[in-house]
Amino acid sequence: MSKLSLPEHADYVVIGAGIHGLSTAWRLAQKLIEDDLEVDGKVVVIDKTGVAAGASGIACGVVRNNYYQPAMRRLMAHSVDVWESDPEGLSYHPVGYMQISCEVMREDVRSIYQQQQEIGYESVFVEGANAATKYMRGLFDDWQARNITSVLHEKRGGYSNNTLTLHGLADKVTKLGVQLITGVEVKGFEFDSGSEAIRSIETSEGSITCEQLTIGAGPWIRDFWDMLGLPRQIVVKDLDGNVHEDVAMWRYWQLEEGVLTLPPETLLTDDGKLPPVIHVDTDAPLISDVDGSVITEDLWGIYYKPDWHFGGVQGGASPYRVKTPVDEVAIDPYGPASAEFVASSEFAHMWVSALAHCHKRFEGTMPKYHQEASGGIGCFTADSFPVFDRFRENAFVIADSNHGWKMIGVGHLVAAELLGEEQELLRPFRFSRFEEGDLHPVSNSPYPWS
Repeated sequence: MSKLSLPEHADYVVIGAGIHGLSTAWRLAQKLIEDDLEVDGKVVVIDKTGVAAGASGIACGVVRNNYYQPAMRRLMAHSVDVWESDPEGLSYHPVGYMQISCEVMREDVRSIYQQQQEIGYESVFVEGANAATKYMRGLFDDWQARNITSVLHEKRGGYSNNTLTLHGLADKVTKLGVQLITGVEVKGFEFDSGSEAIRSIETSEGSITCEQLTIGAGPWIRDFWDMLGLPRQIVVKDLDGNVHEDVAMWRYWQLEEGVLTLPPETLLTDDGKLPPVIHVDTDAPLISDVDGSVITEDLWGIYYKPDWHFGGVQGGASPYRVKTPVDEVAIDPYGPASAEFVASSEFAHMWVSALAHCHKRFEGTMPKYHQEASGGIGCFTADSFPVFDRFRENAFVIADSNHGWKMIGVGHLVAAELLGEEQELLRPFRFSRFEEGDLHPVSNSPYPWS
């Protein structure tokens, strides 16, 4: 099939062929068809590399509703509905999700469970060290994690196969009439002289005018923020009412994930079934499975799942902050072949030792760790939660703050807003929350996005 050329105009232009860009185009095309309108020539998706070439292409694919923040939980319930609408087409596995935690997190996790019940999201909560151990050993007879006092078992959620999902979405949008054009890099915007609106998008293949622009660029969002002329430093009023000047809008964290190249069947439950995605947070000392040294005595966390797409047991751990000043961080195109995003040997040591802490079956498996690009760099907002908002009159920014993959429903909500239907689920994620002090509550989790 020959490559499509960049048209001179489209009503709706979407930048980014990742999870947000493609899901926005998918729902936008569906809604236009529902209104008996043509899609062909109206909706264009452009990407500087290709489908699955960026952050979405190396995502681990976990889908969960394990959020302490009510707005995030409601938004995720909507996204899980979208995942469940076409499991086969989206390469989605609805195996569930487990948050397994130590005492310092018990109250937070209980709150998550209670609010999940309020919105009708099916889950089970188990409290107490003995009860938690019994519950886990009902799945895995070699369960041996220590200092665990609660288990939240979400019956919905699970994981999807990242590249298969994205190519499935690409197939959906092109069949609906969306033009998906790759190899087109955005260089800047031309603004209307009489307003702040974007008149045209300047690209490596020429310019294209549009009525509405959507930017779903993952960790490259900072660069588009600059193109829009928006501030790198912002005012933030915290939850105590204190006002902070010149807060960095963007921060980068290195996301470390990896694969243990054992047969994925190694992590089936005792009755031979696929387990839920497992997430463990504990303050038990983490002891090296290699030499018996103490890796950490601080709160630590890991997540993992059997994954035939990755060819083993796949997962990750808490990220670490990129030390380079944010203004100097260069975010280049990256994907499976980009060596700078290969997880560190320190991560491998920690993660495999943590797996052995949780399951006896993983003791002595360090030689099976496979070093490859996974995780990548995440671009976080000032409060580590997403910004979904309109700027410059006709530019809608999807800044997911690395919550992205699981939030496939965001694109559907954005599509509705592009067509003039304001979405209540997106309201708590407006940019104005920073200055107004309407921030999201934070939990005791070791993860910056919780």
